Amino acid sequence: MIQAKGYAAQTNKSNLAPWSFDRREVGPHDVQFDILFCGVCHSDLHQLKDDWFPGIFPMVPGHEIVGRVVKVGDQVKNFKVGDLAATGCMVDSCGHCENCKQDLEQYCFENPTFTYNGMERDGSSPTYGGYSNTIVVKEEFVLRISDKLDLAATAPLLCAGITTYSPLRHWKVGKGHKLAVLGLGGLGHMAVKFGVAFGAEVTVLSTSPKKEADAKKLGAHHFIVTSDPAQVEAARGSFDFILDTVSAEHDFNMYLSLLKTDGTMICVGVPSNPAQVSAFSILMGRKSLAGSCIGGIKETQEMLDFCAENNIVSDIELINIKDIHQAFERMEKGDVRYRFVIDMATL
Repeated sequence: MIQAKGYAAQTNKSNLAPWSFDRREVGPHDVQFDILFCGVCHSDLHQLKDDWFPGIFPMVPGHEIVGRVVKVGDQVKNFKVGDLAATGCMVDSCGHCENCKQDLEQYCFENPTFTYNGMERDGSSPTYGGYSNTIVVKEEFVLRISDKLDLAATAPLLCAGITTYSPLRHWKVGKGHKLAVLGLGGLGHMAVKFGVAFGAEVTVLSTSPKKEADAKKLGAHHFIVTSDPAQVEAARGSFDFILDTVSAEHDFNMYLSLLKTDGTMICVGVPSNPAQVSAFSILMGRKSLAGSCIGGIKETQEMLDFCAENNIVSDIELINIKDIHQAFERMEKGDVRYRFVIDMATL
């Protein structure tokens, strides 16, 4: 076994603290890379607190992982020692279901193996994430990243990036479309960057007037304060698409009213409690309420390549791992522009 160290929570009531644990040895098809940076995702906090489902503890969070290869198995074809490498939200899937065969491993019918708070395909070994110094991943789930981009700012692309890129590509959002991005946080700021890069007319919807300058700086063409009834009323029936990135409770019906006829609201944020949606909110205007979850490995690589070609990365604040709980507190308050990333040299 490979000795690893990281930060783990022992229960859903305990704080993260230093913890030593074992990684599996590098097998014939595995890549081991030392972790240089790991993004801090709001879902890390949700899972640590058992907000969505009972967690597997001890839990080492982190699924926005970038680093450098230190060892490869003898059957590995696409990586060598010294290469930059990355892993996102998944480290495996069944590989044989209909979705996996269509490069949609995130929708594996037998469930993907998540990077942390999951079980390996053997059903007995828990997975541990990127708040750690090293990781061993099956080659098919390791991604190539460009040295053209800031490495720390690339880390959040592995979740925040692909979570917003995938639905915009799936619904073919681009030139001629009016796209509203609901929420300007870790996900929302990436949605703005991609929406603009794809040629859409982008509006940010936010309850906070203070975010307008940032929205425009990121490239948004318009800004609507959704706590202002007059602005909301003026925007009714305006948008082809709304990309909903908000993970706090909010009024789905009000936002659905902002769609054009045949418009689509795509949910990528995950509030802790179920949404209350009136049937009339979708019947009147033949509107669609849809969802999207990250992307497959092929699409994630496509996204990383697109970002390298177009110089797109996340706006980040680099932190020491010992400050993780301060970062969580600030993240819950929306006090980050726009993603915390842990410098693993501080571990």
